[in-house]
Amino acid sequence: MTSSNHTFNKKTLQRLLIKRFGMAVATYLTTSTIVLVAYWCDLFSAPGGAVMLLLAATVFSQLAFLGVFASGRNLTFDDPSLTKAQVLVALALTTALVAMLDQARGSLLVLYPMSMLFGLFQLRTWVFFRCACLAFVGFLAVNLYEIQAGITRDLGLALLQICVLGLVLAWLNLFAWYMQQMRQRMRKRRFALQAHQETLRGMMRQLEDMVATDELTGLCNRRHFLRMAAQALESLTPTRQHGLALIDLDYFKSINDRYGHAAGDRVLQAFASVASGCLRDGDMIARYGGEEFVLLIPDTEAEAFQACCERLRVAFSECKPVNVKVSNLSLSVGMTLVTLHDNLDEALHRADQALYHAKRSGRNCCAATWDLVDA
Repeated sequence: MTSSNHTFNKKTLQRLLIKRFGMAVATYLTTSTIVLVAYWCDLFSAPGGAVMLLLAATVFSQLAFLGVFASGRNLTFDDPSLTKAQVLVALALTTALVAMLDQARGSLLVLYPMSMLFGLFQLRTWVFFRCACLAFVGFLAVNLYEIQAGITRDLGLALLQICVLGLVLAWLNLFAWYMQQMRQRMRKRRFALQAHQETLRGMMRQLEDMVATDELTGLCNRRHFLRMAAQALESLTPTRQHGLALIDLDYFKSINDRYGHAAGDRVLQAFASVASGCLRDGDMIARYGGEEFVLLIPDTEAEAFQACCERLRVAFSECKPVNVKVSNLSLSVGMTLVTLHDNLDEALHRADQALYHAKRSGRNCCAATWDLVDA
């Protein structure tokens, strides 16, 4: 038994007593008051000890169903069979209590609907109806027995009480049926609302992907990259640094002019595929604009960052775009390191200067800002 499925244990027993016995206490306090008043007014045909014993049996039987019955069957504290058992015991004891009354029996008829109210929201409509029928049959049997035995003094009053109880129980059944219908409608509406919410969440995720992704290459777009890079820079510590690189595909304009824009699109897609295969999951690469891309590798050293860019350059030079025969593919890379309290715009400017140096050095190479400083 685990707490995840709310099985019966000490904690759930406490919750069970609080939840189910709260209403029972109020009901039995009311019953005790009525019984004591009736006893003091000599309205009972039974001795006082029998009346007190009946009240004690009422309370302790409910405790037994809350504890022993639930523990023996390993029921959860929301099991409806507990409610059914409580209602049946309450109706049986109420019938026994009513049978002891000689006068003012109609005053205790209110205990029948009070006992039925325990199962108004827990029991199914058909089960609730059967409990109501048992209550009516029990009260009717008591009156028929007294009428046959000649104990009843006022036959009209007895018939009136039977009719009143039947009408009240019939109304409770209609009300229980109505409440069950309302609960089913609310449940269906809740499920429909949850389905709509899931649909809206899916649409929102699709919109977020569309806003954050470059349609042609499937990489992040510039806006999303700048937002993610700003967040990455905020997490920097004095002992950590990020690698930032600007990548430009060499002679891309001549590829468009010679082979057409469709071929240029294939080349861009080929680079995106190569970059996705060369980088780790935590690395960020995005299309910065046109044939230019930006790369951010978190928590790296200069040598490892340069080796990564070189691996990407070599892999792109060896790739073959789909359905396009383009030779001599190459790219140029400008690299820089981003440290604590560094500005993203300044870091991008340094990477752009390094990219400009790579292009002036003949393209198809990687240039780093720390090499330019050393030179």
